[in-house]
Amino acid sequence: MTGVESPEYVPGHGLLKGRTAVVTAAAGAGIGGATARRFLEEGARVLISDAHARRLKEYEAELAGEFEGVSALACDVTDEAQVQALFDAAVRQHGRLDIVVNNAGLGGTSALVDMSDEQWSKVLDVTLNGTFRCTRAALRAFREGGYGGGPEGRRGGVIVNNASVVGWRAQAGQAHYAAAKAGVMALTRCAALEAAGFGVRVNAVSPSLAMHPHLVKVTSPELLEELTEREAFGRYAEPWEVANVIVFLASDYSSYMTGEAVSVSSQHA
Repeated sequence: MTGVESPEYVPGHGLLKGRTAVVTAAAGAGIGGATARRFLEEGARVLISDAHARRLKEYEAELAGEFEGVSALACDVTDEAQVQALFDAAVRQHGRLDIVVNNAGLGGTSALVDMSDEQWSKVLDVTLNGTFRCTRAALRAFREGGYGGGPEGRRGGVIVNNASVVGWRAQAGQAHYAAAKAGVMALTRCAALEAAGFGVRVNAVSPSLAMHPHLVKVTSPELLEELTEREAFGRYAEPWEVANVIVFLASDYSSYMTGEAVSVSSQHA
């Protein structure tokens, strides 16, 4: 199948003007980095975070050359103290917190029969437990601070988690990653029910194949070609196409959506 060309980049429309966001795993050319850029284009102030401090500072400098309101703080989402410091910094720097994007995740390929406990636990700790830690910190900040973009004193806020279509469907060699992403979806649904009482929405995006340099490094050309051919458009997604859906979920256009995992792909089953 011949792939359909990527669409033109969509300009910002001020959908997140005046809001403060935290985006994890946002130090590069993947979905997190694209989301941070899109949020800035939509008028938000953004605190970007990543476990890779050098790359994080480089990307902060790149964004700061184009936008106001960007800052950075290194954070390993497997460390509770670092997670809490990240959310404290967002409120301290900007006086409020409105949006949290939990993008941090770790993949890998290993047959289950050969997978070690360490391989399993490492992927789960970053991808699922890290999302849990950041979601918990965000919910506490929203509940206790009364942030979220509404009238003064009104509680609210938005959390968008990054899941994956493999949380719905099987893929050989991905048992740890698929289990973690399915867990992210379940966490999203449960958190949404608990947070609705204080005006917070919690949703997830579930991309299939968004191309970025790290994916190329850890995935064989043969597998990338096979996965690309499965896509309805015969091409992979640009990271900013996934970021566009995250913008929608973070904005008031999705005001009645919570507990949803939105497939950014034709492959939702």
